[in-house]
Amino acid sequence: MKYRFLIWSLIALGIFAVVLAIVGFVIRPAPASSGGLVVPVSDDDWYLGPKNAKVTLVEYSDFECPACKIYAPIITQLNKDFPNDLKIVYRHFPLPQHKNARVSAQAAEAAGKQGKFWEMEELIFEKQSEWASSNNSQENFISYAASLGLNIEKFKSDFNSDSVKVEIEKDFISGEESKITYTPTFFLNSKRINNPQGYEEFKSLIEARIGKN
Repeated sequence: MKYRFLIWSLIALGIFAVVLAIVGFVIRPAPASSGGLVVPVSDDDWYLGPKNAKVTLVEYSDFECPACKIYAPIITQLNKDFPNDLKIVYRHFPLPQHKNARVSAQAAEAAGKQGKFWEMEELIFEKQSEWASSNNSQENFISYAASLGLNIEKFKSDFNSDSVKVEIEKDFISGEESKITYTPTFFLNSKRINNPQGYEEFKSLIEARIGKN
């Protein structure tokens, strides 16, 4: 009986260690890099805030990434708190291990064709648990498009269009050129930064950049 208890205790400890490792991978800060943003921000990028803001924050993100979902409300709050000084740029970097990462990016791009990229981005992150493991995630995205009042036939057509897929691939390639291997990855005024641990740290970094301008 004692031997069996010991075996089950060791198994439980092993499972707990694996869970801790996964959680740590999701929330730990990314390692610093001396590299910068290779492909400059342009009018073709999706962005919030003033075009010529003092500070530009570029995020390479994957809609299916749990860590990206954690950062999403932080980015939204930063946009609200720095309406005149911060430009926020979203670029797609769908990781190959996430089976619905590219189709979720297609949904955001298709919504963007009707002027609702950011509204769809918010919905996709908010409802990540609904579609991430789905075998028919497109139906989820069509439902979100309907809730945003989009033309569904146009959304479906754009969703599967070559032009949308090309835009996603262009973002992905630009990320590879900047040596990105994980999401989210952030660049502040074209300089790569460690992933801040929460809103206040992010806010302080931006305030410091504003002060230098």
